[in-house]
Amino acid sequence: MSKVRMSVVAAWLGVCIGGHAVAEEESWEVVQEILVSTKDIVVLDGIEKVPLRYESGKEPTYGDWMVRHMLSDPEKLNPYTSNDAGASTVLNYVFESLLEADSDPPYALRGLVAKGYPEISADKLTYTFELRDGVYFSDGKPLTAADVVFSMKVIHNSQVLAPHLRNYYAAVEAVQQVGANKVSFLCDKPYFRNDLMLGAFSILPKHFYDPEGLLDPVEVKSLVDGSWEEGPHKERIERFAEQFNQNFNRKVLGSGPYIIEDPERDLVTQQKVVLTRNENYWGRDVEGLLPPGFVDKIVFNIINNTDAAFIELTNGNLDYHALRPLEFKEKSWSEDFNSRFLKGVSYAGGYMYIGWNNKHPIFGDKQVRQAMTHLTDREGMVENIMFGLAETVEGPIHKFRPEYNHDLASYTYDPDRALDLLAEAGWEDADEDGILDKIIDGELVPFSFEILINSGNQIRKDIALTLQYELQDIGIDCQVRELDWSIFLQKVRGKDFDAMVLGWTGNVRFPPDGYQIWHSSQTVENGSNAISFINAEVDQILEDYRREFDMERRIALYQRFQEILHEEQPYTFLWKPRNAHAYSRRFSGVTWYPPGVRLQDWWVAQEAQMY
Repeated sequence: MSKVRMSVVAAWLGVCIGGHAVAEEESWEVVQEILVSTKDIVVLDGIEKVPLRYESGKEPTYGDWMVRHMLSDPEKLNPYTSNDAGASTVLNYVFESLLEADSDPPYALRGLVAKGYPEISADKLTYTFELRDGVYFSDGKPLTAADVVFSMKVIHNSQVLAPHLRNYYAAVEAVQQVGANKVSFLCDKPYFRNDLMLGAFSILPKHFYDPEGLLDPVEVKSLVDGSWEEGPHKERIERFAEQFNQNFNRKVLGSGPYIIEDPERDLVTQQKVVLTRNENYWGRDVEGLLPPGFVDKIVFNIINNTDAAFIELTNGNLDYHALRPLEFKEKSWSEDFNSRFLKGVSYAGGYMYIGWNNKHPIFGDKQVRQAMTHLTDREGMVENIMFGLAETVEGPIHKFRPEYNHDLASYTYDPDRALDLLAEAGWEDADEDGILDKIIDGELVPFSFEILINSGNQIRKDIALTLQYELQDIGIDCQVRELDWSIFLQKVRGKDFDAMVLGWTGNVRFPPDGYQIWHSSQTVENGSNAISFINAEVDQILEDYRREFDMERRIALYQRFQEILHEEQPYTFLWKPRNAHAYSRRFSGVTWYPPGVRLQDWWVAQEAQMY
């Protein structure tokens, strides 16, 4: 065995070489070399790189729990009106769609509730799905084509608080039930992702979410064209939406493999969300379907502080946990930690950003926004906050996608250039109080603003505090305000903020569609364009892009889209993180796919079960 190999093994095992314990710092150096050598997923057993795929061939066993960390309570568990990552994570176990995607390239769409891929008309305006027989909701009632039609009615009900969802189905003008088990979606214009989006929405049980049958006589077409407002069913539509928006934030029913068995017991604010495996799940042992899940319970422990969450992990109270960069670098290489946990490291699908309210008197000027990006030491933050576990980005498209524009020049950290831009925009210290000022609408306005962060997220807090420190030296007053997640979201969605630090999740598997975040129509209340970015050329690009089926032409459109965002700087795009997850060694079946892990594959051998 080579000396290097001996050193690696010794560092992992915590034994002595020449009478001296190998320092954990050396472990980090070895891991850094591994990470620098590849952009692919890396699985670490101690500091040894090990295979990504489980290859034992042992038969999975049912039982045990999987306990995970969640930073804050899901805002609400309504599958259509919720729009935060925590809620999506929970609801993905409870609800199902017509199709699902393979976890390996080319990420083909396969049937889930539908028997298979839809029949598509030559003009790409009609998509017909045939449903499987024997699909049931968790209360034992069958899932039928009527439930699919009902779900699309809910999506298109403009009074339902789901503009972020509705924009993906703008092309659908009517839905027809064909017999008992077929549904046809009729579109008024082509959308190159229609197969994906029509196959992806959560199917709601009509009998549960509309027990009065309020939407029964309503046609999808009237909801789409707005004629319902002058029609005979206006009161029914509004009453349904009011009930749907208010009454189903904790009441949940789907056809998926896990259920919220008892909301009073299993949904405890600031404590936990508990999912229980549905013993009567319709898809168990159905040929062609992926494993629905083997653990009896998935428990999300709500811990509002990331330091406290790491302590819970080391105390053995969490099985799967995202490590902050500092924890990964300095606290996860001890003999005890490595004896209990493996680690997976992969690039996230999304990105971090600072959002500037484009309607704010200060940040309505693109020169100011450009200056703010030049005042944000992104590379320094990657080094000192993320410890190299991130890569800066210049736009919203995943850097590994072909649509990403690699020709965009980086906004380097350059205070002198920032001061020149601010001076050109009219900012100077007119009253000599140390703070830049500008006459806006006849009044002298100081360059003073507040940046919002959600409590408990140390990385976002570090970003805001670092920016605050940099700004104070050049005459900009930045105050950092930390808010509980639910209040933070209310502020953001209500556009009641100057600036904020947030992140978007993403998916490298499928072509991007920026409409939800960047189109001007999404500046409405509860829409995802919370910063109120409005640009006519971007609107046109986003609309043209959706109708374009030629990939090279779509790439060209999105190259221009990114050029505009780069010029306008509505966000300061920070980085795509490289996430490290620690997970308990007692789990078998762990396979890391290009998009990440699929936790439904995991199981615990009988002799290793704890619960």
